[in-house]
Amino acid sequence: MADAFMTTDLSDAHDGLRYLATDYQDFGGHLRFHGQVKTLLTYEDNTKLRAAVERKGEGRVLVVDGGGSMNCALFGGNLAKLGAQNGWAGIIIHGCVRDRAELKAEAVGIKALSSHPKKSLKRDLGSYDVTLKFSGVTIHPDDWIYADEDGVIISERELTL
Repeated sequence: MADAFMTTDLSDAHDGLRYLATDYQDFGGHLRFHGQVKTLLTYEDNTKLRAAVERKGEGRVLVVDGGGSMNCALFGGNLAKLGAQNGWAGIIIHGCVRDRAELKAEAVGIKALSSHPKKSLKRDLGSYDVTLKFSGVTIHPDDWIYADEDGVIISERELTL
Protein backbone atom coordinates (compact mmCIF):
# COMPACT_ATOMS: atom_id res chain seq x y z
CA MET A 1 0.00 0.00 0.00
CA ALA A 2 1.50 3.34 -1.05
CA ASP A 3 1.29 6.18 1.44
CA ALA A 4 0.13 9.52 0.07
CA PHE A 5 1.69 11.77 2.74
CA MET A 6 4.96 13.67 2.49
CA THR A 7 6.94 14.43 5.64
CA THR A 8 7.59 17.97 4.41
CA ASP A 9 3.84 18.66 4.22
CA LEU A 10 3.21 17.08 7.62
CA SER A 11 6.04 19.14 9.10
CA ASP A 12 4.54 22.33 7.70
CA ALA A 13 1.03 21.49 8.92
CA HIS A 14 1.73 20.36 12.50
CA ASP A 15 3.51 21.72 15.58
CA GLY A 16 5.15 19.74 18.36
CA LEU A 17 6.72 17.09 16.14
CA ARG A 18 10.02 15.33 16.80
CA TYR A 19 12.52 14.53 14.05
CA LEU A 20 14.96 11.64 13.86
CA ALA A 21 18.50 12.72 12.93
CA THR A 22 19.05 12.66 9.19
CA ASP A 23 21.81 10.03 9.13
CA TYR A 24 19.45 7.11 8.39
CA GLN A 25 19.54 5.41 4.99
CA ASP A 26 16.70 3.72 3.11
CA PHE A 27 17.11 -0.02 2.54
CA GLY A 28 13.60 -1.42 2.06
CA GLY A 29 11.29 -1.74 -0.90
CA HIS A 30 9.07 1.08 0.39
CA LEU A 31 10.66 4.50 0.83
CA ARG A 32 7.51 6.01 2.35
CA PHE A 33 5.79 4.37 5.32
CA HIS A 34 3.97 5.20 8.52
CA GLY A 35 2.30 3.57 11.48
CA GLN A 36 2.02 3.32 15.22
CA VAL A 37 5.27 2.48 17.00
CA LYS A 38 6.35 -0.74 18.70
CA THR A 39 9.74 -0.39 20.38
CA LEU A 40 12.61 -2.78 21.06
CA LEU A 41 15.86 -2.15 22.92
CA THR A 42 18.68 -4.60 22.15
CA TYR A 43 22.41 -4.64 21.51
CA GLU A 44 24.14 -6.81 18.91
CA ASP A 45 21.46 -9.48 19.39
CA ASN A 46 18.55 -9.88 16.99
CA THR A 47 16.65 -12.72 18.71
CA LYS A 48 13.81 -10.49 19.91
CA LEU A 49 13.82 -8.59 16.61
CA ARG A 50 13.15 -11.85 14.78
CA ALA A 51 10.40 -12.72 17.27
CA ALA A 52 8.76 -9.32 16.68
CA VAL A 53 8.62 -9.59 12.87
CA GLU A 54 7.31 -13.16 13.15
CA ARG A 55 4.19 -11.65 14.77
CA LYS A 56 1.44 -9.68 13.05
CA GLY A 57 2.61 -6.13 12.42
CA GLU A 58 -0.85 -4.70 11.76
CA GLY A 59 0.65 -1.76 9.86
CA ARG A 60 2.91 -0.72 12.72
CA VAL A 61 6.52 0.49 12.62
CA LEU A 62 9.07 -1.42 14.67
CA VAL A 63 11.68 0.96 16.10
CA VAL A 64 14.82 -0.81 17.31
CA ASP A 65 17.48 0.86 19.41
CA GLY A 66 20.53 -1.27 18.69
CA GLY A 67 22.80 1.16 20.50
CA GLY A 68 24.07 2.51 17.18
CA SER A 69 26.41 -0.48 16.93
CA MET A 70 28.49 -0.67 13.76
CA ASN A 71 29.90 -4.09 14.70
CA CYS A 72 27.21 -6.32 13.14
CA ALA A 73 23.82 -6.30 11.42
CA LEU A 74 20.61 -6.72 13.40
CA PHE A 75 18.34 -7.19 10.38
CA GLY A 76 18.66 -8.95 7.03
CA GLY A 77 16.79 -10.43 4.10
CA ASN A 78 15.05 -13.29 5.93
CA LEU A 79 13.68 -10.94 8.57
CA ALA A 80 12.60 -8.40 5.93
CA LYS A 81 10.60 -11.12 4.20
CA LEU A 82 8.92 -12.01 7.51
CA GLY A 83 8.22 -8.35 8.24
CA ALA A 84 6.59 -7.82 4.83
CA GLN A 85 4.57 -11.05 5.04
CA ASN A 86 3.31 -10.22 8.52
CA GLY A 87 2.13 -6.71 7.74
CA TRP A 88 4.77 -4.45 9.28
CA ALA A 89 4.74 -1.03 7.61
CA GLY A 90 8.38 -0.40 8.46
CA ILE A 91 11.41 -1.07 10.59
CA ILE A 92 13.78 1.64 11.81
CA ILE A 93 17.05 0.43 13.29
CA HIS A 94 19.56 2.46 15.28
CA GLY A 95 22.25 0.11 14.03
CA CYS A 96 23.06 -1.89 10.89
CA VAL A 97 21.34 -4.16 8.38
CA ARG A 98 22.68 -6.60 5.78
CA ASP A 99 21.51 -8.30 2.57
CA ARG A 100 20.81 -4.95 0.91
CA ALA A 101 19.53 -6.44 -2.37
CA GLU A 102 17.09 -8.69 -0.49
CA LEU A 103 15.87 -5.81 1.69
CA LYS A 104 15.12 -3.66 -1.35
CA ALA A 105 13.02 -6.49 -2.86
CA GLU A 106 10.61 -6.64 0.10
CA ALA A 107 7.42 -4.57 0.42
CA VAL A 108 8.36 -2.94 3.71
CA GLY A 109 10.09 0.29 4.70
CA ILE A 110 13.51 -0.14 6.29
CA LYS A 111 15.77 2.60 7.60
CA ALA A 112 19.08 2.04 9.39
CA LEU A 113 22.40 3.77 9.94
CA SER A 114 24.44 1.52 7.63
CA SER A 115 25.00 -2.00 6.41
CA HIS A 116 27.43 -4.61 7.75
CA PRO A 117 28.02 -8.18 6.52
CA LYS A 118 28.42 -9.78 9.97
CA LYS A 119 25.36 -11.35 11.61
CA SER A 120 24.41 -10.54 15.19
CA LEU A 121 24.56 -12.78 18.23
CA LYS A 122 21.61 -14.90 19.41
CA ARG A 123 21.35 -14.52 23.20
CA ASP A 124 17.62 -13.69 23.52
CA LEU A 125 18.42 -10.31 25.09
CA GLY A 126 16.36 -7.17 24.75
CA SER A 127 13.22 -5.40 25.97
CA TYR A 128 9.97 -4.59 24.15
CA ASP A 129 7.70 -1.59 24.66
CA VAL A 130 10.24 0.66 26.39
CA THR A 131 10.90 4.35 25.81
CA LEU A 132 13.89 4.76 23.50
CA LYS A 133 16.33 7.68 23.36
CA PHE A 134 18.72 7.89 20.40
CA SER A 135 19.70 10.14 17.50
CA GLY A 136 18.43 13.25 19.22
CA VAL A 137 14.88 12.07 20.00
CA THR A 138 12.78 10.18 22.49
CA ILE A 139 10.42 7.57 21.03
CA HIS A 140 7.62 6.09 23.11
CA PRO A 141 5.64 2.92 22.43
CA ASP A 142 2.43 3.87 20.57
CA ASP A 143 3.87 7.11 19.13
CA TRP A 144 3.35 7.52 15.39
CA ILE A 145 6.14 7.43 12.78
CA TYR A 146 6.02 9.03 9.33
CA ALA A 147 9.03 8.27 7.13
CA ASP A 148 9.98 9.06 3.55
CA GLU A 149 12.96 10.12 1.48
CA ASP A 150 13.21 13.41 3.39
CA GLY A 151 13.37 11.96 6.88
CA VAL A 152 11.45 10.62 9.85
CA ILE A 153 8.82 12.42 11.93
CA ILE A 154 7.68 11.21 15.34
CA SER A 155 4.34 12.35 16.74
CA GLU A 156 2.36 11.57 19.90
CA ARG A 157 -0.78 11.24 17.78
CA GLU A 158 -1.84 10.20 14.31
CA LEU A 159 -1.39 13.03 11.80
CA THR A 160 -3.55 14.20 8.91
CA LEU A 161 -3.11 16.91 6.29
